[in-house]
Amino acid sequence: MKLLEYKGKELLKNYEIPVQKGVVVGSVGEIAQSIKDIKPPYVIKVQIMAGGRGKAGGIKFADNAADAVKVCAELFDKEIRGCIVKKILIAEKAEVKNEWYLSIILDRFYKTPMIIFSSNGGIDIEETAKTDSGKIVKLPINPLIGIKDYHTRYILSKTKTDSKYSTQLGHIIKNLYKLFNEYDCTLAEINPLSIVEEDKLLAIDCKTDIDDSSLFRHPDIAEFRESLDEDPLVKEARKFNFLYIPVEKDGDIAVMSNGSGMLMSCIDLLFKQGMKTGAAFDLGGGATSERIAEAVRIIFKNKNINYLLVSIFGGITRCDEVEKE
Repeated sequence: MKLLEYKGKELLKNYEIPVQKGVVVGSVGEIAQSIKDIKPPYVIKVQIMAGGRGKAGGIKFADNAADAVKVCAELFDKEIRGCIVKKILIAEKAEVKNEWYLSIILDRFYKTPMIIFSSNGGIDIEETAKTDSGKIVKLPINPLIGIKDYHTRYILSKTKTDSKYSTQLGHIIKNLYKLFNEYDCTLAEINPLSIVEEDKLLAIDCKTDIDDSSLFRHPDIAEFRESLDEDPLVKEARKFNFLYIPVEKDGDIAVMSNGSGMLMSCIDLLFKQGMKTGAAFDLGGGATSERIAEAVRIIFKNKNINYLLVSIFGGITRCDEVEKE
C-alpha cells in the first residue's frame, strides 16, 4: 500500500518529524479558505501514485493566493505520468540550502531494516546511486537493539557531513524507525531531507509503503485506501481478497493465476507473441471454485477483455477445485 505524499507527511508530523505547513485540496473552490493560514509563497504539488512528477510538470510555485488558484485550476483533471490529478497539496515554500536523502527499507538480503543515507539527495538520487554509489551509506539495523546515537555519528562521519546536525538527524532517524515499525512499513523515505533557514532539517517530500497484510491494524490507512480514486474493479476484487491489476488500456487478454511470479511470466509470454494484456488477476492461495467464479465475473466486467488465460500453480491451490468450474 503506497501512500500519497500528503498522507505520508501526516504520519511524519505525528512522529515529530518536521514538515512544511500545508493543506490538501480536491477542488479549486476549496483553495481560498484552505490556505488562509499558510504563508506565501507556495509550492503546489499534484498528489498522484507516480514518480517523476516534478519533471513532468506536477510541481509548481505561486507567489500569492490568486496565483495558487490559477495554477491549481490548470493542474486539476490533468493527466500526469498516466494519472489524473484529483488532489493537490499546497504548502509553504522552503528556502533550501542543501538536500539529503534518508530512508529505512526492509532489506531482503539482510532480512532486517536498513538505513540508507546520502548527503546528495533530491530528484537525482537514482543517478547518484548509479554513478557515485560511494556517496550513499547503507547501515543494517539490529531489531533487538534499534537505533542508537552511534548510528547517526557513523552516517555523518562516513559521508563527511558536519556533526552539528547530529542531534537533529538522530531525532529524525529514531522517529522514522519508530514509524517504520509501528506502521508495518516496507519503505519510509524522506527525499529530500533539506537543510533550510537557521540550519534546520525539514522533510520536503516523502514516500511511504505499508504492508497490505497489516492494514487490519491500521484503520486510518485502510480508510485512506478506500478514499483513493481507484479502478472500481480493483476495489471489488479487494473485497474477496483478490488482486486486480490493470495493465494495458488496449489489451484484450486477462491473465489469472495464483501468484505474482506466474502472472508476470504469462504476461511476458503473451508479449513475446505480440499480444497485449489488459488485466492481471491474482487469486492468491487456496482459491475455491466459488471464489474463482467470482474472479471470472469481475474480470469480464472489463468490456475490453475478450479472452482469459488461466494458469494455476497446483502446489498452493487444489486443481480439482479449479476443475469444477
